[in-house]
Amino acid sequence: MKKMLLLALTMVLVFSGLGDATAEMRKVKVGTEGAYPPFNYIDSKGNLVGFDVDIAKALCKAANFDCTFVVRDWDGIIPGLLAKKYDAIIASMNITEEREKVVDFTDKYYQTPAKFVAKEGAKFEITREGLAGKKVAVQRATIQENYLRAYFDKCDIRVYATQDEASADLVSGRVDLFMSDSVALLEGFLKKPAGAGFEFIGPSFFDKKYLGRGAGIAIRKGEKELVSAFNEALEKIRADGTYKMINNKYFDFDVYGD
Repeated sequence: MKKMLLLALTMVLVFSGLGDATAEMRKVKVGTEGAYPPFNYIDSKGNLVGFDVDIAKALCKAANFDCTFVVRDWDGIIPGLLAKKYDAIIASMNITEEREKVVDFTDKYYQTPAKFVAKEGAKFEITREGLAGKKVAVQRATIQENYLRAYFDKCDIRVYATQDEASADLVSGRVDLFMSDSVALLEGFLKKPAGAGFEFIGPSFFDKKYLGRGAGIAIRKGEKELVSAFNEALEKIRADGTYKMINNKYFDFDVYGD
């Protein structure tokens, strides 16, 4: 009889523990843009998809978070975090000194350079003087816009709300060049029908001051536990092959970088 009572008590404790573990699963809202293919975008069925989205889901699973997504325009994405509309930004946001003044970041989860694209055969000289007066498209409130204003300030900088709007004006001839992340340009433009007849021009840019140290997850200042949890989850998915599987779904190279 005592053994039966002990077994029953043990089962109650076990199932109570499982219930507590489920109850303790932290709810985390993830902010992203939804207009930056192949990293985050809305597909033809209206679903939020992309590399950032898959990485976010994998990180949330590894950290035992119950995550939901909030789509926000890029130029309002940090204000949305500060206003507690969501708890983290996973949207290809590069880690820069300027942004670190207002938010904290996790370790990087990928790193790619910035580049220009132009019509095939264009003979632009990619220097401050060489691009003087040339119309250059760039997405608003991005590291690439900051970089252009710092080093190519003699060109005619045209800012756009989204990558698609910028590339559309390049195709129509309203601008001469378009600067953005190299992978976003390759996968989101050059490999698409609209990108036919266009190519990369000039060198890759890695300037840490303006272009940052890779894309990280932005968290509100002071939330060290959340930063640590995401960092531990990142280490886990890189070690167990999950990161590589997601990488290979979107790219034929290692997007993590050096």
